[in-house]
Amino acid sequence: MSDDRIDSVFSALSDATRRTVMSAISDHGEASATELAARIPVSRQAIIKHLTALSEAGLVASDRQGRQRRYRLTPQPLGEAMSWMADVGAQWDERLQSLQSYLSSRRTTD
Repeated sequence: MSDDRIDSVFSALSDATRRTVMSAISDHGEASATELAARIPVSRQAIIKHLTALSEAGLVASDRQGRQRRYRLTPQPLGEAMSWMADVGAQWDERLQSLQSYLSSRRTTD
């Protein structure tokens, strides 16, 4: 996953309303902007702006069904972001283990 893609995913997820939108879509499998606005206390226009940001980050995709656009989650970018976090966490685990080993060796020599 590129740094730009990771940045866009984390930027999209940094907004609480966007996370609420994602949860609402997840609960029902898919939803239109009108349906989301009925469930979440923000305007339909605000929902559309949040869906646009989520779409640009690759976190949602949409299909036109009749006169409505239906949104669904796309899990791949979220999985990639989680993998990135796991990799960073593993690097920190290694660093902390090295520090612990160093400190333990210092205690035995002092």
